[in-house]
Amino acid sequence: MGKNKTKKRTRRPNKGWLAGSSATQTICGSFLLVIAVGTLLLTLPISSRTGRLGVIDAMFTATSATCVTGLVVRDTWSQFSLFGQVVILMLIQVGGLGLVTLTSFFALAARRRMGFRDLRLLGESVSADGLSKATEVLKIVIKLAAAFEAVGIVLLLFAFVPQFGAEGVWVSVFTAISAFCNAGFDLFGRFGAYSSLVPYVNNYYVQAVIMFMIMAGGLGFMVWVELAEHRKKRRLSLHAKVVLQFSVIFWVGGAALLALLEWSNPRTMGGLSVPGKIMAALFQSVSTRTAGMNTIDLAACSPISKLLMSVLQFIGAAPGSTGGGVKVTTFAVLILTIRSVAQGRDDCVIGGHHIESKTVYRALTIIVIGAVAAFGSAVVVYYNTAETVSVIDCIFESCSAFGTVGLSVGVTGQLNTGAKLLYMACMFMGRVGPVSLAISLTAKPDDNKRKVLPVGHINVG
Repeated sequence: MGKNKTKKRTRRPNKGWLAGSSATQTICGSFLLVIAVGTLLLTLPISSRTGRLGVIDAMFTATSATCVTGLVVRDTWSQFSLFGQVVILMLIQVGGLGLVTLTSFFALAARRRMGFRDLRLLGESVSADGLSKATEVLKIVIKLAAAFEAVGIVLLLFAFVPQFGAEGVWVSVFTAISAFCNAGFDLFGRFGAYSSLVPYVNNYYVQAVIMFMIMAGGLGFMVWVELAEHRKKRRLSLHAKVVLQFSVIFWVGGAALLALLEWSNPRTMGGLSVPGKIMAALFQSVSTRTAGMNTIDLAACSPISKLLMSVLQFIGAAPGSTGGGVKVTTFAVLILTIRSVAQGRDDCVIGGHHIESKTVYRALTIIVIGAVAAFGSAVVVYYNTAETVSVIDCIFESCSAFGTVGLSVGVTGQLNTGAKLLYMACMFMGRVGPVSLAISLTAKPDDNKRKVLPVGHINVG
């Protein structure tokens, strides 16, 4: 008698070009790799105008650039040579678009095969809502980014070439890419260290162009893809509607509150004309959510204004964008969940749509982890600075780090090594995402079956 032989099923190896045990681990690892390379390059003597930069300061700068934050411990223009500035700009570009996005594009350009895991990774990187759509979205993302940055560069040439001559070309390129990637780095330290756009507070043209670039990068690539296809579909998805609606609410609402709070402050908006005050308030509201550029002295703002800006920084940009933070859709889910509870509903409803419980749980988890990271680091920094800095300033700076915004009221320059490392972790979490980071560190196989448990009842409130 012949023996029955049972064939064992062997799992086919993933022949994709991206390695890694999970999408989130690969995304986290790719950012860490870019930061490490950037740190190495920025420590080279050729990167600095004033001699070799210390490893910690180089790592802080590389982390801030890769995570498109903009917090700096050394002024970009006065500290870094042209080579160093190019390195920073490359880190901003890679961090803004994402290493996975760029490598996926080059793989497609070379017609290399992409496996299922690679498509899943790409979909998570660009926030595509389907694996089959990931490669299509990728091509549009690259085209949109190139188009927006090209338009921004051309528009800024009209302002900076007459002012700086031939050097204005480089200033235009650096500023446009930094603004679109919501990075907050600038080359205006020639007017005074860490001056940002304060010298341009009365230049409405420069402010308008940069504000447009910030908005373009902060809305998220998926929203732009939908807007580009709007004529064909004539309907926007719920995601796009929520992003657009709440972005406008935060932009306009933030500007109105900032104008109200700082209108008569002689050290911020008090000396500006009425149009200048409105423009400054609008620019700061847009920039505070994601970009980290400022046209007024933030250190001179009132405590309540700093608290308002801290909240805006914590919220951040849209998913799949060049910005960080907990994301505007996450905060929208929180607000609408609170509204649903107040109305006695058992579920979250947005625009006539029921939102899945797992989405609500994810939003709450992201906000809680983000709050712990931001406010926990604020407490640590407060005591690390020997309590010479106010609590609100520490909260402001920590929310700026977590939200990958880059606005500063002067705290970052006073940080010791431990506090710098803490802010690096905050910037990394804010860019990669609290939940993605948690999943990356505690990833488990997907074949664990969920156990059916009895329902428990707990009284709350």
